[in-house]
Amino acid sequence: MMNIQRPVSLKGRKALVTGIANDQSIAWGCAQALHLLDAEVAVTYLNEKAKPYVEPLARQLDASLLLPMDLRADGQLEAVFERIEKEWGRLDILLHSVAFAPRDDLHGRVVDCSKAGFLSAMDVSCWSFIRMAHLAEPLMREGGVMFTMTYYGSQMVVENYNMMGPVKAALESSVRYLAVDFGKQKIRVNAISAGPVRTLAGAGITDARAMFAFQQQYSPLGRGITLEEMGGAGLYLLSNLSSGVTGEIHFVDSGYNVIAMPHPDALKDSGQG
Repeated sequence: MMNIQRPVSLKGRKALVTGIANDQSIAWGCAQALHLLDAEVAVTYLNEKAKPYVEPLARQLDASLLLPMDLRADGQLEAVFERIEKEWGRLDILLHSVAFAPRDDLHGRVVDCSKAGFLSAMDVSCWSFIRMAHLAEPLMREGGVMFTMTYYGSQMVVENYNMMGPVKAALESSVRYLAVDFGKQKIRVNAISAGPVRTLAGAGITDARAMFAFQQQYSPLGRGITLEEMGGAGLYLLSNLSSGVTGEIHFVDSGYNVIAMPHPDALKDSGQG
């Protein structure tokens, strides 16, 4: 008989969840799944303005730590890991669900983005994952799991995703290289490429509703995805069910990524849109 470990419980596992903004955040769906299987959770919030939205959710998770983490503020990221080391002494799970791009740069053509805007987006959306991985490594002495969130616009051109496409492509490449860096330490590194979910971050994209509606219409399942489905996919990557998986970009998008579709304007011009 096959020796398959059943991840009935994550009891005793220590998990850091970053990127919860409200109860529509993808990170919130994953955090709920972690809590359901009894992981001990630490949660970060962006700033004092965001704290009233995140604090009630942290209470629902029975989060033992609620910590400020503005990636643009010097020292705050390091302070989070210092606190985890002090309180827990170790870390088993790291969830990175943070992205940012200046609005003016995001809403324009890639070729027109400013150097400062591009570097800011890369810093918060990509470099922060590499930096978190570096800080988490010494706390994962017995192995662990890291994963981040990406989007289909990293691999194919998606209208209005603009500068975030190259940034997310860099993040996905980082996942592969980190998987190799950490493989011998039994630390696995993966990413979820999420389909249409109405999040605060997604609302910053021009014509986001039209983009979501288009993807829902033409995905094989004919719909978007739920936070519960994101949480389930997260649990797969965080549990022993995926013990042989690392360096993977795991699509949770109702199958949209397998469809070769014309540009939405082409459909309109042909009378199909």
